[in-house]
Amino acid sequence: MTDVIVIGAGLGGMSSAIHLARRGCRVQLLEKNDTTGGRANIIDEAGFRFDTGPSLLNYPWVFEELFRSAGSDLHEHVELLEVEPGIRFHWTDGESLQLSSRFDRLRDELERFDPGVGPRLSAWLERAGRNYRLSFERLVTSNAENPLQWLGALRLNELAGLGLQRSIYSQLGTSFRSRRIREAMGSYAMYLGGSPFDLPGLFEILPFGELNYGLWLPRGGIYGLVQAMTKLAVDNGVELQTGSTVLRIIENNGQARAVELADGRMLAADAIVSNVDVPTTDTQLLPAGKASHKGQQRAGRMPMTPGVLTFYWGLRRRITGLGHHSIFFPDDYRASFDQLMQGNAVSDNPPFYVSLASETDPGLAPANQSTMFVLIPTPVLSRLNGIDWQAQPGRLKDYVISRLRREGCDIESSDIVFEQRYTPADWRDRFALYDGSAFGASHKLFQLGPWRAQNYNRHLPGLFYTGASTTPGTGMPLVTLGGRMTADRVLQHVS
Repeated sequence: MTDVIVIGAGLGGMSSAIHLARRGCRVQLLEKNDTTGGRANIIDEAGFRFDTGPSLLNYPWVFEELFRSAGSDLHEHVELLEVEPGIRFHWTDGESLQLSSRFDRLRDELERFDPGVGPRLSAWLERAGRNYRLSFERLVTSNAENPLQWLGALRLNELAGLGLQRSIYSQLGTSFRSRRIREAMGSYAMYLGGSPFDLPGLFEILPFGELNYGLWLPRGGIYGLVQAMTKLAVDNGVELQTGSTVLRIIENNGQARAVELADGRMLAADAIVSNVDVPTTDTQLLPAGKASHKGQQRAGRMPMTPGVLTFYWGLRRRITGLGHHSIFFPDDYRASFDQLMQGNAVSDNPPFYVSLASETDPGLAPANQSTMFVLIPTPVLSRLNGIDWQAQPGRLKDYVISRLRREGCDIESSDIVFEQRYTPADWRDRFALYDGSAFGASHKLFQLGPWRAQNYNRHLPGLFYTGASTTPGTGMPLVTLGGRMTADRVLQHVS
């Protein structure tokens, strides 16, 4: 029997562990924190329950497949509550746009900004849907190691239709005349570590995926899904150890063969899977030698997604004027992306995201009260030298409340009866996120597929990676699919 150690019980690590255990491996899953989930974690205080990171579930079919592969049914363990309508986007002039998974409702909303959009919306849904299916069937889940092999899975006309030669913003512009529609749908680029003006047009599949498959909240929050995945892993024989910090990976005869824990234990295995962020693994966990040197070099040149400052507010009453999910844009849309990707300071008026999950699941807050999650993207820590993380949150809190009030949300500072916040430095320290990057390595063209950090280490046999910074990419569905891909890779190399 193949012995495998998985470092980190984020969604990618748990997915890898489940697939490996189902295929006959003896799996030890080591998590340094007391709770599983990685950045998809939980704060449960004063009667309020917050998801720390992801605040909505998209592409539920990915998790249905995971549970089915383990002989179970997602819907027997997790109740999914539909969030409909979906995200609302707000501009500083008071205008807003709300997306919906209902075609008629979406068409009518977009008509306000782009008269006669109906046929073009239908054509866009057809095009983006085709590219979504091609991507997930032939590209996303491929362990291809060279560009010709990866792109060779598509015919030339299919490849030409992906929009790789255009930016997201430009690709959306072939279907939508309205700047507001392009800005709303293009804003997904932020979570991929780029601007809608430079990331490939292929990523218009992100808003399509949310519109086509809907947005969902597991009852109990995203952590309800994390708990179900944790149980699925344990039920399938995975040996889970929380509170177990791995200090380093140990090399034996040129291969990764063991790990050293903070409590002094040494655990041996035939293979090591790291769900710790790839550049963090490469710079902090590798043994001295060629693999460590190459890892340091790779980490130094790997573009990362932005950091985030997050607030978790328990509110003493129900808050009106907002739906479940809202995104607020600053005055200069394009400049805000430039600031995030290239700036050296936190903007005075950054974009931000708000989730009122208790609007969908009232059980997340005491009766007649609300939870509010606020996410403000920032540059990564290496570009914020000398920043005072004691002063910044207070300034940004005031900015968010002021902007919410301008948009008609009746909130006062005195409404907040519970508050916790994570700065980018907190995210780095709690979850080993390299440079405080919230979503892992960016998704520029040459950090996709075979150009992205592969899910195994070429210089240290026996070491494998899973999670947001390796293939196929960031986000709960992709890291879950990536866990299966890493399991395939382990069995290919080790068994």
